[in-house]
Amino acid sequence: MTDSSRYGYDADSLTALEAITEAQKIAFAPMVFQAASSLCELGVLDFLSGCRQGATQDEICAQCSLDRYAAGVLLDLALSARILYRQGEQYHLGKIGHFLTHDPMTRVNLHFTRDVCYQGLAELTTSLREGRPAGLSGFGEGKTIYPLLGRLPQKARDSWFGFDHFYSDGAFKAALPRVFALGPKHVYDVGGNTGKWALRCCEYDSDVQVTILDLPEQIALARDNVAAHGMAGRIHLHAVDLLCDATLPGEADVWWMSQFLDCFSEAQIVAILCKTAAAMQPQARLCIMELFWDRQPYEAGAFSLNASSLYFTCLANGTSRFYGAEQFVALVQQAGLEIESQVDGLGVGHTLLVCRKAASDFE
Repeated sequence: MTDSSRYGYDADSLTALEAITEAQKIAFAPMVFQAASSLCELGVLDFLSGCRQGATQDEICAQCSLDRYAAGVLLDLALSARILYRQGEQYHLGKIGHFLTHDPMTRVNLHFTRDVCYQGLAELTTSLREGRPAGLSGFGEGKTIYPLLGRLPQKARDSWFGFDHFYSDGAFKAALPRVFALGPKHVYDVGGNTGKWALRCCEYDSDVQVTILDLPEQIALARDNVAAHGMAGRIHLHAVDLLCDATLPGEADVWWMSQFLDCFSEAQIVAILCKTAAAMQPQARLCIMELFWDRQPYEAGAFSLNASSLYFTCLANGTSRFYGAEQFVALVQQAGLEIESQVDGLGVGHTLLVCRKAASDFE
């Protein structure tokens, strides 16, 4: 069940003073974000990270090639945002500044927001009203971002794949033993992207065969990656748009969808799962790995996923999101699938659902 109370979302517990303070943080959030990004890019946070005794404004100016005006406006806002603190004339890296500098998850999120999302988010209202990714026009013409991934500007492309891979890599390691406990001989990697899961499968089991099913543009990216790893003999490629009428192959004993279904609307998820169930062998299993905002152990995880959902709104496709678990499970069941097992807490906060065709479908 959805349990928003674990994050305190079922009550308004702020005092009036706390609330107005938080409201100002929202009103000026773009300034704080851009200042934090500049503090990182200009090397201020890295410099202070190495100064155990702190550093003066003049020392920061000299080290980071800033004049006093530029350093002053950044440092003053950094103090207000608690990124830094000051003792006498010495500026020190605060705990927030430490995580901005050293925490891989925070840096991945910041780069993704800055390089992929920031400009497009200005079109959020239009995207919400029209049900399309109005912010995508900054990167090119298309109904979704996925065919454009290979043509994004280098920083945006690096940040997109960095974000995607950061959240999947740790979960892949945790999920592999659970998936291979099912004894698969042939795995379908649906929405396989660059082929990272397919490659991990082949490294984990020397006999397994994997077929990547994805859009033609993504298959082109996967082909190069698979060939570079010398796995073309075991990893096969099948170009398909699951939203079209194309027939799916059906030889696999395990179907795998990782961070794939969150790229679609509710109706599209049901349609894709119905098509998948129709193609599955009676004893095959469908393994779905997703990030559910209401299955995160900490509020920061729920906040991050609910914020990231606006990427789907403005840039990815205009209609999808990171779903809540209860909402998502209902879609799985609507498609005629039964959930055999559910495991939370894989990697940074993924959930693995192992599904099978409903018994009535093959009795």
